[in-house]
Amino acid sequence: MPPQDMTTAASPSGGTAPGNPGTDHLLDALQHQVAVFARRAEQTRLGGVGQVRNSMDRAAYLLLNRLDKEGPMGVKALAAGMGIDSSTVTRQVAPLVDTGLVKRTSHPEDGRAVVLQLSPRGQARLDEVRSSRRELMSQVTDDWSTEERDTFCTLLTRFNAALAARQAAHQPSPED
Repeated sequence: MPPQDMTTAASPSGGTAPGNPGTDHLLDALQHQVAVFARRAEQTRLGGVGQVRNSMDRAAYLLLNRLDKEGPMGVKALAAGMGIDSSTVTRQVAPLVDTGLVKRTSHPEDGRAVVLQLSPRGQARLDEVRSSRRELMSQVTDDWSTEERDTFCTLLTRFNAALAARQAAHQPSPED
C-alpha cells in the first residue's frame, strides 16, 4: 500500500467550518489534495520516469511548450498568453536563450521587432521531456480506464481554466 503522506482529507482545523459541513469538508479535501499535488509535482518536476536529465523547470517547460504550440512571438504576446508580466517572461527566457533552447529573431513583418522562437535544440529537448512525462503519466495512471484518464484531464483542464480566469479578473488594469 503506498504511503499516504498527508493525503487524507482532514480539515485544517480538525473539523468543518460553519456553513455546509459536507461542502466545507469536500472543499478542505480539495484544497489539501491540490497542495499535495503541487508539492509532488515540484518534487519530481514531473520529470518523467525518474530520469533527472528529463526534468525541466516548470517555467521553462511552459514557455517552450507555448512557443511550440503557437509559434514565434514577442515577449508581450508570450506574457499575455501566459497571464504573467513581460518582465517575468524576459527574466525566464534569458537562460533559455543562453542555453540555445530559444532564439531571438527579427519579426517577419517588422524587422525592428524581436520575436522568440523555439530553436531546433529547444524542440529536441522539449520532445525529450514530453516523452518522459508522457511515460510517467502512463505509469501513474496505468490502472485507470481511458474514461477515467479523460475525465481527470477534462476536470483538471477546467480547474486550471477557472484559476486562470480568476487570476485575470483580479489583475490590475493598465490604467490603474
